[in-house]
Amino acid sequence: MSEVTVQRQALVQYLEAALSGIVQVQALRPLTGDEPTLAVKESGSLRGHDLKAFGYGQPIQIDLLLDGIPRSYVFSTMRGGRGFGHDHMADRAGTLIWAHDAYGKLARHVKSLDVGFFTREGQLQSAGRAEEYFLLVEKVEGTAYRVDLERIRTEGNVAVSDFDRARALSEYLAKIHAVKGQDVQLYFRRIRDLIGHGEGIMGILDGYPVDYPLLPSKQQYLVESGCMAWRHYLKAKAKRLSIVHGDFHPWNILFREGTDFTLLDRSRGEWGEPADDIAALSINFLLFSLLRSGHMEGPFQELFDLFYGEYLERTHDLELNSVIPLFYVFRALVIASPRWYPDLPEQVRVKLFRFVRAMLRIEQFDHKDLNQYLV
Repeated sequence: MSEVTVQRQALVQYLEAALSGIVQVQALRPLTGDEPTLAVKESGSLRGHDLKAFGYGQPIQIDLLLDGIPRSYVFSTMRGGRGFGHDHMADRAGTLIWAHDAYGKLARHVKSLDVGFFTREGQLQSAGRAEEYFLLVEKVEGTAYRVDLERIRTEGNVAVSDFDRARALSEYLAKIHAVKGQDVQLYFRRIRDLIGHGEGIMGILDGYPVDYPLLPSKQQYLVESGCMAWRHYLKAKAKRLSIVHGDFHPWNILFREGTDFTLLDRSRGEWGEPADDIAALSINFLLFSLLRSGHMEGPFQELFDLFYGEYLERTHDLELNSVIPLFYVFRALVIASPRWYPDLPEQVRVKLFRFVRAMLRIEQFDHKDLNQYLV
């Protein structure tokens, strides 16, 4: 977490807005019990001009006069760091927002008066009255890559431009994945989230109908159990942590002329396992081939071979085939989900579930023969 310099006037202005009165800060006291007071009254003001890294990870008692009446409050933040789900600013914000909402609902619990955030300029802003958070993004022109795949499925042939686009996407991923991280706990978290997060494997399975006949509860249990073995295997691969997109599928790729494209919805984090991006896109070549002919062949086989093969040639990633199966499990379960893909033919779902079971039992993925995993 980077440090922020909080101006004393900004602190006073924030407190006056949050407490609806005239504030005079008397002292700031760490609540660990043995640290000295951070600031004391001197001619009605705080000693010094700035508060460096004000309160990060350490509760601070604020003694003040509110409209002339002595009051004390506690200013709490969360310390950053890897592990325990506090890795990102969004994690910490979510925890504090939840706390603000929950504290007042429990009898005899201390009440939360507000929740807010620091700005880069050292201002303190209230978020306590937020009804919902939103995202404002720019509008980008283009056509989703899925439209190309639907055309190929209908026409049954692939154009030179299709190969060019598959090559461009492979080259793009090879480039961004070349940037490596060195955070073991963050890699652990991404693998953990892949399995246990609400948007991960268990969350997707929880979205299936109860006792879904094509994947009943007992089989879902076996899937989840198999994922645990893969989790512990992948924990030894933390050096693979890389810059990723995180949801690199054809609905999130907009093409314009030629190979000019823009990506959408990078919502799963900046760092992760490169195999996630490769699986997210390449499984769609399998999906559209299954929809077209019931197995992997023809134009989609050619596109898969080019995309996957070019990536291996550019990256020399000798471990990819030994780590990608779990990511194919996730992507196949999403595609086979009756909630996410309600119109998928039953025979396609059956083959996707066969693919899932195969991915859980193999040790090395054979990217040159996908049909062996469909029987």
